[in-house]
Amino acid sequence: MAAPTTPHAAQRAPGALTLRVLSALLGYPDARQRDNLAEMRRLLRQESVLSPTRMQEIEALMTRLQAGDAIDVEAAYVELFDRGRATSLHLFEHVHGDSRERGPAMIDLGQTYQSAGLMLKEDELPDYLPALLEFVSTQPARQAKDFLAEIAHILKAIFGALRERDSGYASLVGALLELAGQKADAIPVPAPEAPLDESWAEPAAFDGCSTQGQARPGQPQPIHIVRRAQNAAGVTP
Repeated sequence: MAAPTTPHAAQRAPGALTLRVLSALLGYPDARQRDNLAEMRRLLRQESVLSPTRMQEIEALMTRLQAGDAIDVEAAYVELFDRGRATSLHLFEHVHGDSRERGPAMIDLGQTYQSAGLMLKEDELPDYLPALLEFVSTQPARQAKDFLAEIAHILKAIFGALRERDSGYASLVGALLELAGQKADAIPVPAPEAPLDESWAEPAAFDGCSTQGQARPGQPQPIHIVRRAQNAAGVTP
């Protein structure tokens, strides 16, 4: 997702950078993502909104992403997230499936992004979880938590499917559930194969999205993961 200018730090809600990092880690593990793993680790520690146990799990995942062969890591990601509906990161797969409601819901969500001044990439769908998280990171803390709580039932389904596959990616979804105020089980952490080099120095790549497009900084945006019904006059309440 592309965003306009970076907001002043005072406009950023607590946990916004953590949401941006979780969004990036749920994305395709290409070279750019792996090159920024040390910076992601630093930002998670800087905000310190995740529990120590969840941080340990996520750092173990980052270590495996960095230490693994690039082709193997990318192939495993595709096999995990693109080969079945249970672990799909496109949330409307879990809500609407292939029904006709999916199209209008996509349009509604895309318009919500536009109203916040955020634009999707050409190949990105509105219901893609990493894109949703980037949007949520622009919202005030209370509204961000409420949104995560609204989609918690979907996150729980994905979390359970990832747990069944013994995937370290479950730690990321577990972190989202906890940020929503929900309970999520701990993830077993295997012994790391190689330590992540703490001396890496990478430019900050996750410095928050803009709130441009809002009536004023900090004003919550309306978020609806399921399209609201219209009344008899054809007006959405």
